Amino acid sequence: MTGQQLKNSILQMAVQGKLVPQDPNDEPASVLLERIRAEKEQLIKEGKIKKEKNPSVIFRGADNLPYEKIGKNEPVCIADEVPFDIPESWEWVRFKNLVSYNMGKTPPRKESEYWENATYPWVSIADLVLDDTVCVTKEHVNEHSAKVIFKNHISKAGTLLMSFKLTVGKVSILGMDAFHNEAIISIYPFCDVNRVITNYLFATLPLLSQNGNTKTAIKGATLNSDSLDALLIPVPPIKEQIRICEKIKALKNILSIYTNLEQSLTRLNDTFPLQLKKSILQYAVQGKLVPQDPADEPASVLLERIRTEKEQLVKEGKIKRDKHESVIFRRDNSYYEKVDGIERCIDDELPFEIPESWEWARIKSCMDVRDGTHDTPKYVEHGIPLITSKNLSNGYLDFSTAKFISIEDHLSIKQRSKVDDGDILFAMIGSIGNPVLYRGSQEFSIKNMALFKKISDEIIMDYVYIFLRYAQTYMKKDATGGVQAFVSLNYLRNYLIPVPPQNEQIRICNAIIKLCKKIDYIL
Repeated sequence: MTGQQLKNSILQMAVQGKLVPQDPNDEPASVLLERIRAEKEQLIKEGKIKKEKNPSVIFRGADNLPYEKIGKNEPVCIADEVPFDIPESWEWVRFKNLVSYNMGKTPPRKESEYWENATYPWVSIADLVLDDTVCVTKEHVNEHSAKVIFKNHISKAGTLLMSFKLTVGKVSILGMDAFHNEAIISIYPFCDVNRVITNYLFATLPLLSQNGNTKTAIKGATLNSDSLDALLIPVPPIKEQIRICEKIKALKNILSIYTNLEQSLTRLNDTFPLQLKKSILQYAVQGKLVPQDPADEPASVLLERIRTEKEQLVKEGKIKRDKHESVIFRRDNSYYEKVDGIERCIDDELPFEIPESWEWARIKSCMDVRDGTHDTPKYVEHGIPLITSKNLSNGYLDFSTAKFISIEDHLSIKQRSKVDDGDILFAMIGSIGNPVLYRGSQEFSIKNMALFKKISDEIIMDYVYIFLRYAQTYMKKDATGGVQAFVSLNYLRNYLIPVPPQNEQIRICNAIIKLCKKIDYIL
């Protein structure tokens, strides 16, 4: 149960007479309603309110069912309209017979004469503070607006406000004199000694207003003046109203604690699977996820064979020779890198320790890293999909939102960055990362995307994909650029990757697949 659901349950108990016990010594609500009718008659005589053409009176019949007499018409049973049962000492009443209310207005927006040099607070729904006091408004109106639009009928501090359009049932108490817009009503209960009825409505209207005949508006639900008038309000005896409000106030702190805990739990449930998967990836690339096997051929031998295979591919013209070939090796318990015949210690570059059988390498030493086009080809209605970072989603390619380019443009891009089955796509600009290990044969081009291509069977691409998922967090922090962050192709090529023995690469991949399936199943 969410905090809001618990709050609604408490309010539901309150308006059904189940939150606090009834006291037989309480003056019944029927007497209160008689006083209200007498007060209304007096206000009509004084010309302060208008006389109703067809006044409504709700009462219990001999069969204990609710009846309503409207004007001179015969009473009609309204049992099918009443949403729930109430105690004997309570009464049902239409909203219009319990309170008077005023709707607000919005001065013409395009006429500055109503808004310039404004000093009077003007309340909109956005200004309402649920279950609290409105002390600040985003907008104000001026003296001219007060006189012409509002006829100086300002709502005084302490007035109960309720939204009845778009967001129905948002209530607040005015903390200062103010005007308000037409989506809000200011509410003035009759016979409201010591603001008892105001406090009761303040507590219960968020729920009771939902029982009205709401209609679908352009941006949400709305009540009109007729449905507001007809809204059924369960009225307890005055003393029970006081007890209800005191109980709700006492439960408010508990409800707040519950809501905070519920929100914390929700955040935990939302983030825990992701954090757990990140921890698994971290363990994987640090050699802590699966045990090392001394029978495994060490990664140093693997990297030697890759260098041999790269040399052959260079001779065959399939890849370009690296002008600054990197070889990383261990000596005296430290790591050194040899580039262009110069050796240097790189211990300060290494992010963590790895097992003895593993080796560090630059990504460019293990595979071919390319990028797609950085230009924007002309889009066509039908053609070849152009994949950007927007199309990388949770490890998959989403072609549904891809734009199309001509076959000619595709063939031009393809010369540099043809995507094959088993390649890894990686966003270089904007939402950096989101790697995808592509499995398929569909023709498409890539833009602002890095392409990791296998040059040797010694490196399992699933392992590289796992590493990139881990490393993307740190790559994002290293990103440069102003409006749009980016990582360069050279940065990616020279990024350090921990290389396990091939058999351990396979064990790592299998272990992650099993663990992630279990996480998704449990959560």
